[in-house]
Amino acid sequence: MMKHNYDSFVTIIMAAGVGKRMRSNLPKVLHPLAGHSLVHYVIKLTQDMGSKRTVLVIGHGREQVIEQTRKYGVEWAVQEQQLGTGDAVMVCYEALKDYDGNVLILSGDVPLLRPESVSEAFNEHDSTQASATVFTFLPDDPTGYGRIIRGNDGEVLRIVEHKDASEDERVVNEVNGGIYIINSKQLFIALGKISNKNKSGEFYLTDTLEIIRQMGMRVSAYIVKDPIEMSGVNDSEQLKELEKYYLDNRVKQ
Repeated sequence: MMKHNYDSFVTIIMAAGVGKRMRSNLPKVLHPLAGHSLVHYVIKLTQDMGSKRTVLVIGHGREQVIEQTRKYGVEWAVQEQQLGTGDAVMVCYEALKDYDGNVLILSGDVPLLRPESVSEAFNEHDSTQASATVFTFLPDDPTGYGRIIRGNDGEVLRIVEHKDASEDERVVNEVNGGIYIINSKQLFIALGKISNKNKSGEFYLTDTLEIIRQMGMRVSAYIVKDPIEMSGVNDSEQLKELEKYYLDNRVKQ
């Protein structure tokens, strides 16, 4: 287990997605990469880092996901309808309502995130005394991603989804990686205040960050140096690309 200088934490893994573009009935997070399911890598990361508890948000094909993840000793929370990332995290409230500490929020289809990056993000979170820290990256082309709008001292003011962004905001090339560290108490207070009045009609987890700022707390960002770590799997081509990268790079280590 690697050393780190942060206190204990719990993890939420979002794993409820259908993955329509995979053109398969298999739940997206169960698609194999180098012999293991995508979500295997995400669960292993949290366990290697000493997460006290890991709660998997399940929905589509939940019986299969439970069956495939039972051996890891995780907990499950069911998202009945796909109402957005904010709703996905909110379904963990019952499981975590008595917990007070940091929550690491991961995506079940992002298999290549490294423990070193998570550890550095925790250090950023602690050293800036943030209530929330978002993992960001600098892609070659930021089109389609939520933009990170920062203040003068590097604080995150808000995240603007691409379709809701102004021309000026679209010039920003630092984007949201969809992974977060958030204090549990502030997270669930903020989730209770978000709305789905946006172009997708969904509850965005990103909206909690602006609410946390309005509560007088700091939101920080940690830039993950290698964008490949932030790559999610949306279709079979991306899955092949990530598997090739994994086999070319990980096996050597």
